[in-house]
Amino acid sequence: MAASIPHPGNTRADGLIANRPIISGPIVNGLSVDVEDWFQVGAFETVIPRTRWDSLDLRVERNCDAILALFDEAQVKGTFFTLGWVAQRCPALMRRIADAGHEIASHGWDHARVFTMDAPAFAADLARARAVLEDVTGQAVTGYRAPSFSIDARTPWAHGVLAEAGYRYSSSVAPIVHDHYGWREAPRFAFRPVAGAEFLEIPVTTAEWAGRRMAAGGGGFFRLFPYALSRWALTRVNRHDARPALTYFHPWEIDPDQPRVADAPWRSRLRHYSRLGAMAGKLRRLLHDFPWGRMDALAACEAQRIAP
Repeated sequence: MAASIPHPGNTRADGLIANRPIISGPIVNGLSVDVEDWFQVGAFETVIPRTRWDSLDLRVERNCDAILALFDEAQVKGTFFTLGWVAQRCPALMRRIADAGHEIASHGWDHARVFTMDAPAFAADLARARAVLEDVTGQAVTGYRAPSFSIDARTPWAHGVLAEAGYRYSSSVAPIVHDHYGWREAPRFAFRPVAGAEFLEIPVTTAEWAGRRMAAGGGGFFRLFPYALSRWALTRVNRHDARPALTYFHPWEIDPDQPRVADAPWRSRLRHYSRLGAMAGKLRRLLHDFPWGRMDALAACEAQRIAP
């Protein structure tokens, strides 16, 4: 059964009218979902081995159906960066997503971080996931997002592997400092990381204020902090930087009834379980406050901006 998503009123406390975008100009932001289940997150990788995955409660399908309903209500299209492992077990869900007009892109096979592989192993991981995703949807897969934004200064070869495999874009770099990921020296906005190739990297969105940079692209930042902060950050990127932003979240983030992993580190549990019940309502506000589209459309627009 799909998760319940609350409906907004006609007006909000900040005086904005529901369903009226804050940004009404030509900038369309990238909307994305990282399709992995509650037990596949990096925070739990030390306590839930992959050998246990098939014995656990698979909740990703019901949660993705709730997300599809939310996107349909807001009349937006997005990109679902999906693990091959999930697509193999939920082929009907993949077809529903594709048939609804959303992009299916790759999140790798089983959430292995890129820096845990060498180039041949990474190429094999890409090929395995892509084969399943394309087989179940009948659509070409041209986008990729690394698990936990794990393309960074340790993996300069990864973009070349993606370009050689025929991917058009990646959204795998976080240009911030974080305890789990980050490549602070990377550009904030779309860039071409492979000389002579049209391939694009579209980093996760950050906002800058008074010389400081903060995460602003979704995930824990969006779920844990007040909605007004995300609204301010995305508006600043659109208006001050005059660039499209992107947001991402996970299906498990709208599922407050998911199982609890009691033996995970306390910090991981705090981050993972906090404010799950508020997430769906915040997402609805976000979808109505800004224009959103698929990541492949954002990549096409950014490609016109940047010379090859």
